[in-house]
Amino acid sequence: MGLKLQHVAARQGWTWMRDGLRLYFRRPLGFTGLFLVFLIAAMLLMTIPVVGGLIGMATLPLLTLGFMAATRAALRNETLSPLLFVSPLRSGAPGRAALIKLCLGYGAASVAVLMLSHWIDGGAFERLQMAMARPDAPRPELEAALNDPSLLPGLLLRATLVMLVSIPYWHAPALAVWGGQSAGQALFSSTLALWRAKAAFIVYSLGWTVAVGLFGTIAALLFSLLGLRQLIGAIGLPAGLIFSAAFYASLWFTFVDCFGSDEVADTPPPPA
Repeated sequence: MGLKLQHVAARQGWTWMRDGLRLYFRRPLGFTGLFLVFLIAAMLLMTIPVVGGLIGMATLPLLTLGFMAATRAALRNETLSPLLFVSPLRSGAPGRAALIKLCLGYGAASVAVLMLSHWIDGGAFERLQMAMARPDAPRPELEAALNDPSLLPGLLLRATLVMLVSIPYWHAPALAVWGGQSAGQALFSSTLALWRAKAAFIVYSLGWTVAVGLFGTIAALLFSLLGLRQLIGAIGLPAGLIFSAAFYASLWFTFVDCFGSDEVADTPPPPA
């Protein structure tokens, strides 16, 4: 695959989101199934004693790369298979060594972010998660978790560190496997690409944020008008799966516009 850093206009951020949603709704079961399979596999890996958390986090670069490959396959009308997640790791696969290094580095960085954030907020975020996960949690307990003064600094730190880790890893797995770059070079190229296309990525991020927020607001209003407020929480899981799968389906378009490609199949799908 011929790769060359491209100029990206700000409006492409909207185009990435639009094309990802279009393609997702052409193959909703396929993309959602891929995301579920990966999610279940990662959760099982995290149950391994001692190193489970590190291994689970280390697989996330395979998620982005697998979905890029799945999007490319969907554009060619090919089958979407969970094997797309592991095929770059087979013996002799191009970029395999660099990809393994990237996975291990991402796992270590993610664990460090979680540990540092937990140390800064004193476990406030974890206590909030536990309170929200219990439907019978006493209201004072939930309010105490929300009003913890350490919660906001911990959340801000967590969001900042996650963003700083995500930027170099955004395109790095694809650059290692399809671009033949070393792990360090792929991290540098990804960071440079996101910086040069920062306006497009701001539009892209805002687009997904607004879409999720609007969906939640409309759903809450609709169920409230129908007197079915108890069902609002029930749509959270399927909506989360849909938006997550559609988001990952759009990553291929960000990669192609940032680095170019010599493949005819890179053209966006027609409107549904």
